[in-house]
Amino acid sequence: MYKGNEGVTRDFVATGIVVVEERVLLLFHHKLQRWLPPGGHIDHPELPEVAAVREVLEETGIHVEILAEYEPSGFSHALARPAGIQLEDIEPGHQHIDLIFFARPIGREEIRRNEESDAIGWFTLDEMKEMNVTEEVIAWSAKAIAAVSRADHK
Repeated sequence: MYKGNEGVTRDFVATGIVVVEERVLLLFHHKLQRWLPPGGHIDHPELPEVAAVREVLEETGIHVEILAEYEPSGFSHALARPAGIQLEDIEPGHQHIDLIFFARPIGREEIRRNEESDAIGWFTLDEMKEMNVTEEVIAWSAKAIAAVSRADHK
């Protein structure tokens, strides 16, 4: 957690956007009352990509692999480069710095929800539009679908 000069508390979180056959795994978040990809707080001393994998497993029961570039840094360990980083307003005075990773399932694709969600499923972009998923989540989902498609065809 970081407390900025302007009095805003910021937490680092990781999101895993999981794709299979042009469908994205979304859950209807109980507390936030909206469709989101799985994700959550990065635990100290956890690495961001490890947090994304853990959160997907905890929230959906799906084991995933992260699709990310590992840029050599000249140090002993390179970290997975997130597909994106964004600042999210959670409530007045509280923000999340969200490291977004794209992923695909390892093994089975059968999902299970936990107590944080009211519903869960695999959805196409067209279905998301009908479900009133936010434009932001749809845009990230489209990017994830394209990235997984490229990785699958290498």
